[in-house]
Amino acid sequence: MALRSGVYIVPTDEWYIERTVWLIAGVVLLTSTALAALVHPLWVLLVIATGLISITVAFTGFCPVGNVLHRLGFPSRLGERGPTRATYYFMQTDAWYLERRIYVAVGINISVASVLSVVHSPWWLTFTGFVGVAMVWFAATGYCIMANGLYWLGAEPRLAPIRCAPAETDASHEEVLRPT
Repeated sequence: MALRSGVYIVPTDEWYIERTVWLIAGVVLLTSTALAALVHPLWVLLVIATGLISITVAFTGFCPVGNVLHRLGFPSRLGERGPTRATYYFMQTDAWYLERRIYVAVGINISVASVLSVVHSPWWLTFTGFVGVAMVWFAATGYCIMANGLYWLGAEPRLAPIRCAPAETDASHEEVLRPT
């Protein structure tokens, strides 16, 4: 992975499965975080479940919410293609592209923060709340802090709104792609 510059923003021209999943997961994360902070600490189990599902999606491609949205007719941008996948939604798992890495990172971060909120300090719920806000922001605007960090580190996105034009080359003459 080569370092790059620029800003990575996912398409927001329609509500596709992956974007809608980020919105729903963000709302669930915000709601369960608020319930854990204000009502009872055991609501943090819903945050942990959200994190574990996110990790499972990254490794297996199977997304329960994505399948409901698939049945409702939402289009997919990262779903596997072919006749065997026509009935169910599976996210592509052929490579560790940027969006797939986000699922793993978010899942691990909110799961660890949730456990820390129970065993160490409830203030860790501010982190899970921040992640929930970031996910809703990501779905609404297409901009994600973590996605841009991974993008700058060289992770290849699959949801680029416009196939990036070559901007410059590095020392090995590989193209550095930058959104236009």
